[in-house]
Amino acid sequence: MVQQMKKAGIKMLAALLTMGFAFMLSCSTESNDSGKSLICGLATPLIVTSDTFFFHTSDYVHDQSLLKEITFPGEISAVEIDSGIFRLVKSENLPKLSTIGLTAQDGGEYAILIKNLAKEKVTIKYNPGDKKCKSVKVRGSLNRWNVNASKMKNVDGIWTEVFELPAGEYQYLLVVDGLEMKDPVNPDSIDNGFGGYNSILRVGTYEQENMPFIRSVSFNKNTIELESSSVLKEIYAFLDNTSVPAITDGNSITVKIPGSSKKEERSYVRVIGDDERGISNDLLIPLEYGKVITDASKLTRFDRQTMIMYFMMIDRFYNGNPGNDEPVDDPDILPKANHYGGDIAGVLSQLNNNYFQELGTNTIWLSPITQNPKGAYGLYPEPRTKFSGYHGYWPISSLKIDYRFGTDQELRDLIQKTHENDMNIILDYVANHVHELHPVYQLHPDWATNLYLPDGTLNTERWDDYRLTTWFDVFLPTLDLSRPEVIEPMTDSAIYWITEFGLDGFRHDATKHIDELFWRRLTLKLKEATDCDPMIFQIGETYGSPELIASYVSSGMLDGQFDFNVYDNTVSVLGRDEVSFDRLKSTLDQSLRYYGYHNQMGYITGNQDRPRFISLAGGDLKFGENSKYAGWNREIGIGDSTAYDKLIMLHAFNLTIPGIPVIYYGDEIGLPGANDPDNRRWMKFDNLNPREMKVRNTVSKLISVRKSSMALLYGDLKFLHTDNKTFAYIRCYFDDIALVIFNKDSEPAAVTIDYPAVKDKTLKSLFGSRIEKDGENITIELEANSFDIIKSD
Repeated sequence: MVQQMKKAGIKMLAALLTMGFAFMLSCSTESNDSGKSLICGLATPLIVTSDTFFFHTSDYVHDQSLLKEITFPGEISAVEIDSGIFRLVKSENLPKLSTIGLTAQDGGEYAILIKNLAKEKVTIKYNPGDKKCKSVKVRGSLNRWNVNASKMKNVDGIWTEVFELPAGEYQYLLVVDGLEMKDPVNPDSIDNGFGGYNSILRVGTYEQENMPFIRSVSFNKNTIELESSSVLKEIYAFLDNTSVPAITDGNSITVKIPGSSKKEERSYVRVIGDDERGISNDLLIPLEYGKVITDASKLTRFDRQTMIMYFMMIDRFYNGNPGNDEPVDDPDILPKANHYGGDIAGVLSQLNNNYFQELGTNTIWLSPITQNPKGAYGLYPEPRTKFSGYHGYWPISSLKIDYRFGTDQELRDLIQKTHENDMNIILDYVANHVHELHPVYQLHPDWATNLYLPDGTLNTERWDDYRLTTWFDVFLPTLDLSRPEVIEPMTDSAIYWITEFGLDGFRHDATKHIDELFWRRLTLKLKEATDCDPMIFQIGETYGSPELIASYVSSGMLDGQFDFNVYDNTVSVLGRDEVSFDRLKSTLDQSLRYYGYHNQMGYITGNQDRPRFISLAGGDLKFGENSKYAGWNREIGIGDSTAYDKLIMLHAFNLTIPGIPVIYYGDEIGLPGANDPDNRRWMKFDNLNPREMKVRNTVSKLISVRKSSMALLYGDLKFLHTDNKTFAYIRCYFDDIALVIFNKDSEPAAVTIDYPAVKDKTLKSLFGSRIEKDGENITIELEANSFDIIKSD
């Protein structure tokens, strides 16, 4: 199918090398002297979790004429099954880390890291006793929460299922004759944050404290010195995508900085290793003309680790042009579900008022702006109401701006002003579905998936078992984006917004409901359209297991996705006294292993589909209640005012971990609300109360601290302390150290940290805690419901 969409134009010839047992694939083409890099950006690792996997050449090489040959490790057999697509089968001897070699026509050598995550067999059993069961299934993160992905077999009265899983922590439920329940023989469980509990399955050894750990120590003009917590079995170092020598001496590692880096304004040294226990953290060290960057002011908006995103629902943000106000004139739509009048001119007005600049965010994420219908659709039963398309997620055009949001020129003005302020701006793009009035569906109804399943039931909201075909509603046809004739116009529509307006990237709606073919085609087209200058940022929305989320993150698809697993656990831990910080630590640990320690995942304070955290933390909205119903049927406020302090801790957590912090509009002041549409109230800019001002000022200070700290932007992350009420981790980038600590107790707490890196450092509190230092020990005294960042001077 990929061959149907685009021929690579290269003929691969496979030949087995009898010495070394490596496959080399030679490319026959004319020499290319363009001098262009073979790979755009930093190549993501190829993650191996099964014996058979696939390598897509176009994921890494968008201009195939530059490629000469590919070399796979000797422990991998390779067969080309389509132009540039290889089926790979690993042997049991494949090491934890290895590389695929690429040779360019100009002789340049490139390397793509392979991370081999070993799997273990685990068995889940259910004994119904005297109860007779017709069906027992497992639903959880071990099968992407798809209840139909595995069915237990009844063997002599015991229902059994065997799974092969990488090391990690998995939540699951048994589904017995359609009824969900915890595993009765597994005492280990965790609350799901909404009043129920999931069983926990722990596979293998995976906690950070049991894995090798590498930290940066020092550097000079020619070398970088590192230190590992153990003697590493393998160490891989790269300058961008080229292997460079790494010399080990016990726990010490020396990486040479190649002279070629002096020609580039920006390049990166990357390092990773392993020992007999597992794979280490990864290091990312930015260079400017070959020199290690230690001053964060030398970074620009094109350095992805500096991104701090601000997301607003345009219709609810600010009304800059009342002349385009046009709510749907239909009595069946209650005011909360109709247009309020926010528009592109309103966003530009706040940009001109320096709102984003004073807050410190440097990337604006706009909700969808394409034309939506003028009528009323959908239905909510109590109170009875239909909905307008005020949110922008029901497109009847993929190219035209909704006149209620503004004009082409207003969008151009906003983008120009954003760039003049050294900021990025990305657009929410909807590809998964269209409204039934969209010309694509009107002209090609066969391009949609089936609304009805074979058993006659509606294929709506079947998020997991029919995730690639399910419809969001009966008036929102899901497009079959596994078909080239559908992929081409929809990817062309996305490219239009980049080439016509100069946007910096996309947030992609409903990512997991779209076939990977679409994402590969879109990303390849973006690289071709811009020639990778600049690189277009893409972040997706997927609710599900880390394995499912990570499957869309690669050089050939998306740069990142929103990490809802970390968000959900952050909400539960900070919002509920009885939930331990151990839960948050475990979830973040797993995310760092899946996505990397320098990932481009989004870490949100909230979004348009979740109740506001501050209302949950304050108790005015209860965990476990129907938050959408609550928002329609009573006035939701904050409750206990300590929720403001808990909200500040949520911001502090997002702004001190790796990844991209994302602020949902209103969370910088503590705007309350239940679920959709109550979480989409008018933004409040004026007449803030003292607690709201404190949140905004603290968030602004946190952003300033992050933007000025290389430790918080590029440092490694080491967990130091976790218990029910307190949590601490440290981020180090050479001599720059940031120790982050939280106390969610209603009483003050003193926490003592033992970490050798602080021994010779002069430390200071940035948020007012009292600290005492005794050699390698540091004690921090925190107020109730507070946090602090301890920095090295």
